[in-house]
Amino acid sequence: MAASSNRPANHLYYGDNLDVLRREIADGSVDLVYLDPPFNSNANYNILFKSPTGAAADAQVEVFGDTWKWTDASEIAFDEVRYSGNLRAFELLRAMRTFLGDNDMMAYLSMMAIRMIEIHRKLKETGSVFLHCDPTASHYLKLLLDAVFGARRYRNEIIWCYTGPGSPGMRQFMRKHDVIFWFNKGDSWTFNGDAVRVAHSPKTRENYKPGLTGSGFVGADHVIHERGKIPEDYWTYAIAPRGREYLGYPTQKPVALLERIIAASSNEGDVVLDPFCGCGTAVHAAQKLGRQWIGIDVTHLAISLIEKRMQAAFPGVAFTVEGTPKDLESAMDLARRDKYQFQWWAVSMVDAMPYGGRKKGADGGVDGIIYFKPDGKRTERAIVSVKGGDNVGVGMIRDLHSAMEREKAPAGIFLCKATPTGAMEKEAAAVGRFAAAATGKTYPRLQIITLAELFRGKTPDLPLVDPTAAFRRAAREDTARQASLF
Repeated sequence: MAASSNRPANHLYYGDNLDVLRREIADGSVDLVYLDPPFNSNANYNILFKSPTGAAADAQVEVFGDTWKWTDASEIAFDEVRYSGNLRAFELLRAMRTFLGDNDMMAYLSMMAIRMIEIHRKLKETGSVFLHCDPTASHYLKLLLDAVFGARRYRNEIIWCYTGPGSPGMRQFMRKHDVIFWFNKGDSWTFNGDAVRVAHSPKTRENYKPGLTGSGFVGADHVIHERGKIPEDYWTYAIAPRGREYLGYPTQKPVALLERIIAASSNEGDVVLDPFCGCGTAVHAAQKLGRQWIGIDVTHLAISLIEKRMQAAFPGVAFTVEGTPKDLESAMDLARRDKYQFQWWAVSMVDAMPYGGRKKGADGGVDGIIYFKPDGKRTERAIVSVKGGDNVGVGMIRDLHSAMEREKAPAGIFLCKATPTGAMEKEAAAVGRFAAAATGKTYPRLQIITLAELFRGKTPDLPLVDPTAAFRRAAREDTARQASLF
């Protein structure tokens, strides 16, 4: 990955990670890969957005699903492994298909296999990969890693443990752990043991002296190091659902978990890649520890959340955002490919919170919400409707007005590709204006903004907009000092 001298070292990519890896990331350029891909859990995941208006919750957006089906895409992934040049990986995948059949698990494994082959290609010879998964597929994924990296490149199976309330009627033990496999690519690898040591217990310090075992033999497994021990392969980091760190993302991992991985297996200035970056915990930890980073995600909502997270935690941080629309043509290409991704991108352009999800009719005609304070104190809502098609008409303006009345919203924003008709503009003007005591001005209640105007910098005309109101704001990191990790 060649970067010019004036181009930031850190990058967020919107898009399919397989495409981005092949197109944007140079072979042998990455020091550490951490990936936390969707699991094969048959679950759908929603982002929960807080409501600054006092309601319990203003929105749940279904951002992704861990549901896999054998489709043409699965067959393509299987064939790509066949022609990848990695015979061991293909022979294993073919044996798995014979055993499993063309089912959900096989679709998941085919998707993962071709991506692991590509990740192996991007790693430096001294690089490592940490694959985060759950017990439903970990045994299959370990075999895939053996095939791609070689069984002798296996370093650790790390168990991340967490707790939960469980259920009184359970008929088995609670499943409360994830699996993290660590493989290295070449004959040597980075391991900074001193960066992750933990203090010995008082009892251990009482029984053993530094550098000696109880029997006096130096070099045994339990030699006491004066700075503490290398941690075991089971970790118990937690993230509180209502804690300061939690941002509302359903599969968010603790920063401390990623700090330990990155501190141990990379050096300052190294390149850390997360091809399934979700809400950005890995890139957050990488930035905190002075590494360069690359994040990839296939949902625009995740990219938007990471942008806000990094800017809040590291004011002034420099990074590029690539793959998102930069002009009208690319915006319409996104609309044709995925209307929900297009809607999430469009509402982010006006600092709105996304609303609704992929379930038809779930949004009630509302695609986003902007929070603002017309009197400087009380938070009100402007609801956003997005239309990416060529055919717009006055009926759409009436529908938005009806939604404003239903939601008791003083303002509405109609975002569209097509140029509005005179009848649409007249209907919007008839909705009237509202006064804002905080500014002493009046504002149109229903505003029409075209995508072309958005690219020219036009924004909704609203008083005291709070673009972070609906998002849990990441705490600012103290980068002036290297905090103690553990």
